[in-house]
Amino acid sequence: MKDKNIFILIVLLFAALYFMPVGNTVLDNAILSGFSLLHEYATQHILTCLLPAFFIAGAISVFVKKESILKYLGSKSRKYVSYTIASVSGAILAVCSCTIIPLFAGIRKKGAGLGPAITFLFAGPAINIAAIFLTMSILGIQIGVARITGAIVLSILTGLTMAFIFREKAEKGELVLQQSKEIKLGKHILLTFFLSMVMVLVVSGLQMGFVFKYGLIAGFVLLTALIVIFKLERETAREWLLETWGFTKLLLPYLLIGVFIAGFIMPLLPQEIIQSYVGQNSLSANLIAAVFGAFMYFSTLTEIPIVQALIVKGMATGPALSLLLAGPTLSLPSMLAIRKVLGTKKTAVYVLLVIVYSTVAGLIFGLLI
Repeated sequence: MKDKNIFILIVLLFAALYFMPVGNTVLDNAILSGFSLLHEYATQHILTCLLPAFFIAGAISVFVKKESILKYLGSKSRKYVSYTIASVSGAILAVCSCTIIPLFAGIRKKGAGLGPAITFLFAGPAINIAAIFLTMSILGIQIGVARITGAIVLSILTGLTMAFIFREKAEKGELVLQQSKEIKLGKHILLTFFLSMVMVLVVSGLQMGFVFKYGLIAGFVLLTALIVIFKLERETAREWLLETWGFTKLLLPYLLIGVFIAGFIMPLLPQEIIQSYVGQNSLSANLIAAVFGAFMYFSTLTEIPIVQALIVKGMATGPALSLLLAGPTLSLPSMLAIRKVLGTKKTAVYVLLVIVYSTVAGLIFGLLI
């Protein structure tokens, strides 16, 4: 059924492209924009961002005990512990709204409560250290502080709201530090294994020389490979790869389709009209900015120069914050993928909450500045 749904989406997409009028400059530009964004996403993000995220998600499924997730992020864990951990745990990861989804799916599969998992999903792309420092240096200290504060507060608020609306049966579990008996791997080796994959994500988001950057990435990839070859049993490695493949085939097709659609509609958006509607700190201006940010796809850190350009052209500070909160957290591709994990109803409510809370945060910030 899943493969059938993917096939139907692809058929509808290419059917729409086939029946479009030939020679229409606007539509031609839209098609080229869609393929251009898809090419950029494939070349710049899949290998260094999305693929490591899939491998980490697979490793979470195999190596992390369910009881450990339940201890810190489960429905019965202390809320101040679970939501605090979830809201800041993505700080070191320079991930976009799509890259965070495999990690979200991984902890969700291992038993994380809906609220903490949603908090992690919201905060991960918005709170990474690179984005915060870049925001402060380009857009100013005030909006940088507002962004990090808003991301933490709104992520927790969104998680709590989702948990309240969709009440789940709590599961029992206690922390188990050792992995299952079938997986004979020392804790230090296991930590190194996870850390090497996480560092690929971290380094890929840093601004540094090309040779040094990709040399570091290659080194961490090599370290991961050596651990797999020399430390993991064949059956364990196979299980990890199967889990990784499961996340990949579940999410990647929808991400790619969503990226193309996002790129396709970008040239169709009346940019001048949007800019004229976000020039004041009104409710409608913040709502427009939040909706625009929620549905557009922004690569990691690219939302900052986009907001800078819009501010130069007259965007008010309130809508700018609304865009900075909703933009990295959501995108059309991520919505399609989140739906595969949460279902249509929960995804729709999550999207609505992100838009509403981002709008309110921008409005409040605009009134205070």
